[in-house]
Amino acid sequence: MARPKPKREEHPNHERWLVSYADFITLLFAFFVVMYAVSRVDTKRMEAATQSVRWAMHFQGTGGVGAPPVFEGPISEGGCVANLGSSPWSAPRAKKALDLLRRRLQQRIGRMLVARNAEKTVTVEAENGRISIRLATSQIFGASQASVRPEALPVLDAVAEELRSLGRPIRVEGHTDDRAVSSERYANNWELSTARAGVVTAYLEAAHHFEPGKLSAAGFAATRPIAGNDTPEGRQVNRRLELVIELEPGDAMKLAAAQEITPTSVQ
Repeated sequence: MARPKPKREEHPNHERWLVSYADFITLLFAFFVVMYAVSRVDTKRMEAATQSVRWAMHFQGTGGVGAPPVFEGPISEGGCVANLGSSPWSAPRAKKALDLLRRRLQQRIGRMLVARNAEKTVTVEAENGRISIRLATSQIFGASQASVRPEALPVLDAVAEELRSLGRPIRVEGHTDDRAVSSERYANNWELSTARAGVVTAYLEAAHHFEPGKLSAAGFAATRPIAGNDTPEGRQVNRRLELVIELEPGDAMKLAAAQEITPTSVQ
């Protein structure tokens, strides 16, 4: 019977460390790839997120238990920890261009309205890239009605002529005071404000050939007052239509130039 051969003694493998080293290098490479990817931030999205945080942290909303919070007003400048960056509209050049555009629109619309004895019907406001053309609904609609008075059509025509030259999207907003609606057709101020905004939007499309994709309508009832509802004067101010155009800083300067504002006046 043959003797079993003795087992050959295995020599220790001194290169096993290479396996762990290769794993370590691979993980290190993946780590730096992730760090590089994270460092490439989308500046536009970051700016939008920054402005949203600042807006939320700088305001106190109205409302309460069982009521949705309502935040109003522009982004404020302050010392909050969320104040991570400045608004693009804080630049003097952008502010100047927006104000010049507002004044030009006010002058042009005003000249047309004076000829129609309706100069107190429309006002133009501009703040933080938002141009708002306000129309008193008492001059456009009957009480608790959404049908445009025939004598108010020239006013809408004058406003539409200037808005059309801007070539920007327009949002028509309907606002009311806090009194109950005295109409069998509309159950509340939500329905009335929405109907009025819809009627004016449809008129802009049909009579002045605005692109439907650049028009929108919204009704806010009495949720966004700009004056007190405890006096007849305040309620009259709150009953309004607003034609809103949102602009970028570059858009304001281009539109200001297109409205015959000299470049030397924008500093």
